[in-house]
Amino acid sequence: MANYKQLWQRTWRIGLQVIAALFLTSLAWVLVYRWVAPPATWIMLERRAHPPVGKGYYGIVQDGRRIRYDFKTIGEVTPQLPLALIAAEDQRFLLHHGFDFDALVKAAKRNMKSDDKVVGGSTISQQVAKNVFLWHGRSYVRKGLEAYFTVLIELLWNKRRIMEMYMNVAEMGDCTFGAEAASQRYFHKSANRLTPPEAALLAGVLPNPLRFRASNPGPVARAKQQRVLRNMRRLGGTTYVKEILEN
Repeated sequence: MANYKQLWQRTWRIGLQVIAALFLTSLAWVLVYRWVAPPATWIMLERRAHPPVGKGYYGIVQDGRRIRYDFKTIGEVTPQLPLALIAAEDQRFLLHHGFDFDALVKAAKRNMKSDDKVVGGSTISQQVAKNVFLWHGRSYVRKGLEAYFTVLIELLWNKRRIMEMYMNVAEMGDCTFGAEAASQRYFHKSANRLTPPEAALLAGVLPNPLRFRASNPGPVARAKQQRVLRNMRRLGGTTYVKEILEN
């Protein structure tokens, strides 16, 4: 009996040490990214390993697929871009603390009524947690980690950094990550020169950038673009994002 007790105590101590080490590692990881641009993400590496999506892809290189990714600070892009991303993805971004429970409830109700289309209720903060620190998937483990990292970035970063990270690591096309890479690929210019319609188009295709392409937008992508533009005007234009532009 004594041996079992000692084994249990030892296992418990090791378990606590592992948990503490994982917590401190994740904390350090998030703190480093508060100031340092990620060199890459798991999702970028996953995409690089997959076959090309769709026709006309020209980014193949001998040692694998080339990732388009060019990190820019929020001051190096047009203010229209963060406004468009908020208008398209999370209009309560400046108000919530990582989770929009009203949006989650609405998404759950819509999903229960529909058998063929899953509607998400993730905030920009949750998407940053997934895009920067995690991988694609729908498991409970990944969702739990997503919630954990969402709490961490909301505590350790400000809204400016969260938006800055989102506009740089969000997938905006096959092997194309972030607004600068997407702007160069689709519009042949830097993200600081995007017009409101161009910013709205990039933001509008975000829910499924492999299906709705900014390079050749169809009627659905154009409809999404117009919806984002209406939301941008309704929010009051770039004055709405003044808080994160000046922090």
